[in-house]
Amino acid sequence: MKKTLSRRARIATGGAVLAAVATGTFGTVAANASAPDAAVAAAPAAAEAGKRDTTTSTHLTIDAATEAAQAALKAAKKEGQRITVAVVDRNGNTILTMRGDGAGPQSYESAVKKAFTAVSWNATTTELAGRLKDAPNLKDIPGTLFLGGGVPVTSGKAPIAGIGVAGAPSGTLDEKFAQAGAEALN
Repeated sequence: MKKTLSRRARIATGGAVLAAVATGTFGTVAANASAPDAAVAAAPAAAEAGKRDTTTSTHLTIDAATEAAQAALKAAKKEGQRITVAVVDRNGNTILTMRGDGAGPQSYESAVKKAFTAVSWNATTTELAGRLKDAPNLKDIPGTLFLGGGVPVTSGKAPIAGIGVAGAPSGTLDEKFAQAGAEALN
């Protein structure tokens, strides 16, 4: 014979089960939250990496990237051009993009790729486009664009960022505006 619980009993039982589950979950979370401290205390001291095992790199701040992008936009606006500017870090990751008023939709992706290309080879994309004559397969590398408009930003001759501009009617103008952005950082 099957016994049926009253509604009140079912609610009370359900509440008790929920409370037990919540208490168990909280206890687990609390135990896990303190586990790293216990593990660190119990583990032997880790060896510290020597200077020959590490490197230090320089990166642009978001403020510096913004300053560079605004300088490029200002230079383009002076000449009546509508552009998009992208600034990428040393690893080619986008720090920021700024699309000027009226810039075409294609300019966003082009600016990012130009910035990536410039920082990857520490050269302007105009210079790199010239290298395609000797190494045409360079253009097959994903994420690159070998059109004028990308310039590297360096510190101690090492590339730390790339600025890409797209949207002007020529790569020469795009590169001129990207260079204005890079010069704003000096």
